[in-house]
This record gives sequence, structure tokens and C-alpha cells, in this order.
Amino acid sequence: MTTARRLLLVNGPNLNLLGAREPGIYGTATLADVERIASEAAAAHGFEMRAVQSNHEGVLLDEIHAARQDCAGIVINPGGLTHTSVVLRDALSGVSLPVAEVHISDVMAREEFRRHSYVRDVAIVHVIGEGVQGYATAVDRLIRVIAGQADG
Repeated sequence: MTTARRLLLVNGPNLNLLGAREPGIYGTATLADVERIASEAAAAHGFEMRAVQSNHEGVLLDEIHAARQDCAGIVINPGGLTHTSVVLRDALSGVSLPVAEVHISDVMAREEFRRHSYVRDVAIVHVIGEGVQGYATAVDRLIRVIAGQADG
């Protein structure tokens, strides 16, 4: 087990609009609610959480690269970058940290283009369609993998 007791929470484009954007799909919880839920789940295991959200891919890549220095893993909801970004996938693969992919909605039951994830093959945990509580599930599962208590 790594000695780092911190996770990086990454939320991609448009997730800053949670609570206002398509509440029928994403619910009414805000990004602040998501960050609180994930942080509380991490704290229950003695982990800290550093959160970043950006609508700019390069900002997310820089944060993922920096996580190599002080994080034990990454929880990510890439938003629309899930379906379009090879460079995001390569950044996650390149840092050699365990990754949990989380999606608020059931992307497999939505539009055809949402069914492909460039992140899927580099993530060891996948939580899809559990609403914002899925972030807590992703954190719990990822920490169990990091601690050697579960397989990815």
C-alpha cells in the first residue's frame, strides 16, 4: 500500500453546472455536494480528498500528472471527455495510479455515443448510474483496492 493518504477527485466539463443542468438526468445536487460526499467517504477511511473541476482539458491533465506526487488514487467523472479524449485516457494510464470512473447517470442507457468510454480500460473501479452517491461508492471501492482488501 502506498503511504499517500490522499485521493484526487476530478470532475470534467460541465459538471460545475450540477444542480442546474438537466436535473431530470443529473438530479439537483451541486458540485459542492459531490465534493462533500466524496470527501466524507474518503475521511471515513482516513484519506484526504483534493478536488478539481475544469471545463479545460489541459487543466485536468496537469492535475492528473501532479497527483503522482502525493495521491494514492484518482476518482474521475470525465463528463463528455469520457467519450472523446484519448489524451485524458493516456494521462490516467501514464501516472500509474489506480483509477475509479464514476458517472451520475446510466450512460449505457443513454445516447449511443455515450456508451463508449476511453477511461474504461484504465479504471479498476466503475460506478455508473448511482447518482451523486456513486461518488461515495467509487471512493469506498477504490480505497479497498488501494488497501489490498479488494481486487480492481
